[in-house]
Amino acid sequence: MNSENIFLALKNIKKTIDINKDEIEKLDQAIGDGDHIFNIQRGLNEALKLETELSSLSPEEVFKKIGMKIMTTVGGSSGALFATLLMGMAKKYSKELNDLENLAAMFYEGVEATKKRGKADLGEKTMLDVLIPVSLSLNKLKNEKNIKIVAEKIKMVAKEGMLSTRDIMATKGRASFLGERAIGHIDPGARSSQLAISAICDEYIN
Repeated sequence: MNSENIFLALKNIKKTIDINKDEIEKLDQAIGDGDHIFNIQRGLNEALKLETELSSLSPEEVFKKIGMKIMTTVGGSSGALFATLLMGMAKKYSKELNDLENLAAMFYEGVEATKKRGKADLGEKTMLDVLIPVSLSLNKLKNEKNIKIVAEKIKMVAKEGMLSTRDIMATKGRASFLGERAIGHIDPGARSSQLAISAICDEYIN
């Protein structure tokens, strides 16, 4: 894990998000306020601008500074939540662990911080319906030697979490105002989170 790999992951995420921009926008227009994709794209663009500046820094500093940049430049709840995820991850980096062990510990910490920030949990039709299962799976797989197996499993778990939001009644965010009318719609935050995770996993599958 280093600055180069972190920014490679961000570039892959941006490419995938850009390709699926229209779909995410339509999902958000159906049950949200329509600005989710704009905020996600802006956050990614702001993060990528830091590549040269952060190229020589340690992983925890890279995650921390990207998180702070997103926190101060991106509006909406998604900006604050993704910034919280990244800054939470920064706190758990350890030079004593291998990459997968680090990722499992860091992602768990980031997701826990996001849960607290958003006052939400599993089953409430949010990005956490993807992030929590992925976090739990990473912890189970942290000793797996075959990274392709890990990537394939995590990609599947993220997809299952995203699809699960279709049949959930929202209790958080703008979608909660729709009550049962939100049922039948996939949460846009869950979809963008799933796409981001899949973009990272595909680097190790293909």
